[in-house]
Amino acid sequence: MLITFMLLALTLRDIAWLAGDWELTRGDECVEEHWTLPSDNSLIGMGRTVAKNRTTEFEFLRIEARAGGVFYVAQPGGRPPVDFTLASESAGELVFVNPGHADHLKRIVYRREGADRITARIEGEEGGRAFAVDFPYRRSPNSAASRCGAVK
Repeated sequence: MLITFMLLALTLRDIAWLAGDWELTRGDECVEEHWTLPSDNSLIGMGRTVAKNRTTEFEFLRIEARAGGVFYVAQPGGRPPVDFTLASESAGELVFVNPGHADHLKRIVYRREGADRITARIEGEEGGRAFAVDFPYRRSPNSAASRCGAVK
Protein backbone atom coordinates (compact mmCIF):
# COMPACT_ATOMS: atom_id res chain seq x y z
CA MET A 1 0.00 0.00 0.00
CA LEU A 2 1.50 3.33 -1.06
CA ILE A 3 0.47 6.29 1.04
CA THR A 4 0.37 9.55 -0.93
CA PHE A 5 0.78 12.98 0.55
CA MET A 6 -1.67 15.85 0.29
CA LEU A 7 -3.82 13.99 -2.24
CA LEU A 8 -0.98 14.13 -4.74
CA ALA A 9 0.29 11.34 -6.94
CA LEU A 10 3.66 11.67 -5.15
CA THR A 11 4.90 9.04 -2.74
CA LEU A 12 7.84 8.99 -0.36
CA ARG A 13 9.76 7.20 -3.11
CA ASP A 14 9.53 10.45 -5.10
CA ILE A 15 11.78 12.05 -2.50
CA ALA A 16 14.34 9.25 -2.49
CA TRP A 17 16.91 11.89 -3.54
CA LEU A 18 17.16 12.75 0.17
CA ALA A 19 18.51 9.29 1.00
CA GLY A 20 22.23 9.02 1.63
CA ASP A 21 24.98 10.81 3.48
CA TRP A 22 25.21 14.61 3.51
CA GLU A 23 27.92 16.80 4.98
CA LEU A 24 29.08 20.41 5.32
CA THR A 25 31.97 22.13 7.05
CA ARG A 26 31.76 25.63 8.59
CA GLY A 27 34.83 26.87 10.38
CA ASP A 28 35.75 24.19 12.92
CA GLU A 29 32.29 22.56 12.74
CA CYS A 30 31.25 19.64 10.59
CA VAL A 31 27.52 18.96 10.20
CA GLU A 32 26.18 15.72 8.74
CA GLU A 33 22.83 14.09 8.02
CA HIS A 34 22.22 10.48 7.05
CA TRP A 35 18.89 9.34 5.53
CA THR A 36 17.69 5.82 4.68
CA LEU A 37 16.02 4.94 1.42
CA PRO A 38 12.26 5.35 1.80
CA SER A 39 9.81 2.57 2.49
CA ASP A 40 6.15 3.11 1.62
CA ASN A 41 5.62 4.97 4.90
CA SER A 42 8.93 6.43 6.15
CA LEU A 43 12.48 7.68 5.73
CA ILE A 44 14.65 7.53 8.85
CA GLY A 45 17.45 9.99 9.47
CA MET A 46 19.95 11.29 11.96
CA GLY A 47 22.08 14.37 12.15
CA ARG A 48 24.99 15.55 14.23
CA THR A 49 27.36 18.46 14.58
CA VAL A 50 30.99 17.82 15.45
CA ALA A 51 33.40 20.53 16.61
CA LYS A 52 37.00 19.85 17.60
CA ASN A 53 36.35 16.10 17.25
CA ARG A 54 33.47 16.17 19.76
CA THR A 55 29.76 15.76 19.06
CA THR A 56 28.10 19.00 20.16
CA GLU A 57 24.57 18.35 18.84
CA PHE A 58 22.59 15.37 17.53
CA GLU A 59 19.08 14.74 16.25
CA PHE A 60 16.91 11.76 15.34
CA LEU A 61 14.70 12.41 12.28
CA ARG A 62 11.82 10.79 10.42
CA ILE A 63 9.66 11.66 7.44
CA GLU A 64 6.43 9.68 7.80
CA ALA A 65 3.43 9.20 5.54
CA ARG A 66 0.32 8.88 7.69
CA ALA A 67 -3.40 8.94 6.99
CA GLY A 68 -3.40 12.70 7.78
CA GLY A 69 -0.47 13.61 5.49
CA VAL A 70 3.30 13.59 5.50
CA PHE A 71 5.20 14.69 8.57
CA TYR A 72 8.79 15.60 9.37
CA VAL A 73 9.41 14.37 12.92
CA ALA A 74 12.38 15.88 14.75
CA GLN A 75 13.89 14.77 18.03
CA PRO A 76 16.81 17.14 18.73
CA GLY A 77 19.06 15.84 21.47
CA GLY A 78 16.76 12.83 21.79
CA ARG A 79 13.93 14.98 23.23
CA PRO A 80 10.27 14.05 22.59
CA PRO A 81 9.25 14.16 18.90
CA VAL A 82 7.87 17.32 17.27
CA ASP A 83 5.81 17.05 14.07
CA PHE A 84 6.05 19.43 11.11
CA THR A 85 3.43 19.00 8.36
CA LEU A 86 4.36 18.87 4.69
CA ALA A 87 3.05 22.08 3.11
CA SER A 88 4.60 21.91 -0.38
CA GLU A 89 3.56 20.10 -3.53
CA SER A 90 6.95 19.74 -5.20
CA ALA A 91 9.09 16.62 -4.81
CA GLY A 92 12.17 18.84 -5.41
CA GLU A 93 11.49 21.18 -2.49
CA LEU A 94 10.00 19.86 0.72
CA VAL A 95 8.51 22.49 3.03
CA PHE A 96 7.41 21.35 6.48
CA VAL A 97 5.61 23.75 8.84
CA ASN A 98 4.54 23.95 12.44
CA PRO A 99 3.51 27.59 12.97
CA GLY A 100 1.94 26.94 16.38
CA HIS A 101 4.94 25.08 17.77
CA ALA A 102 6.10 26.35 21.17
CA ASP A 103 9.74 25.76 20.16
CA HIS A 104 11.41 28.45 18.11
CA LEU A 105 11.39 26.47 14.82
CA LYS A 106 8.41 27.11 12.53
CA ARG A 107 9.55 25.85 9.13
CA ILE A 108 12.01 23.24 7.77
CA VAL A 109 12.87 23.13 4.07
CA TYR A 110 14.88 20.61 2.02
CA ARG A 111 15.71 21.68 -1.54
CA ARG A 112 17.31 19.39 -4.10
CA GLU A 113 20.10 21.20 -5.92
CA GLY A 114 21.39 18.44 -8.18
CA ALA A 115 22.51 14.86 -7.67
CA ASP A 116 25.18 15.75 -5.12
CA ARG A 117 23.82 18.85 -3.36
CA ILE A 118 20.88 19.75 -1.16
CA THR A 119 20.14 22.74 1.01
CA ALA A 120 18.33 22.31 4.29
CA ARG A 121 16.92 25.47 5.86
CA ILE A 122 15.42 26.10 9.27
CA GLU A 123 13.29 29.17 9.95
CA GLY A 124 11.77 30.39 13.15
CA GLU A 125 11.67 33.02 15.82
CA GLU A 126 13.98 33.66 18.75
CA GLY A 127 13.06 36.32 21.30
CA GLY A 128 10.53 37.87 18.93
CA ARG A 129 13.02 38.07 16.04
CA ALA A 130 12.81 35.99 12.88
CA PHE A 131 15.82 33.89 11.90
CA ALA A 132 16.84 31.48 9.14
CA VAL A 133 19.85 29.16 8.86
CA ASP A 134 20.90 27.37 5.66
CA PHE A 135 22.77 24.06 5.57
CA PRO A 136 24.30 23.65 2.07
CA TYR A 137 25.13 19.94 2.11
CA ARG A 138 27.23 17.98 -0.34
CA ARG A 139 26.82 14.25 -0.74
CA SER A 140 29.46 12.20 1.08
CA PRO A 141 30.78 9.07 -0.63
CA ASN A 142 29.46 6.96 2.28
CA SER A 143 29.03 7.17 6.04
CA ALA A 144 32.24 5.27 6.73
CA ALA A 145 34.12 8.02 4.87
CA SER A 146 32.48 10.84 6.87
CA ARG A 147 35.01 13.47 7.86
CA CYS A 148 32.86 14.57 10.80
CA GLY A 149 34.45 13.29 13.95
CA ALA A 150 37.47 11.86 12.16
CA VAL A 151 40.54 12.00 14.35
CA LYS A 152 43.30 13.92 12.60
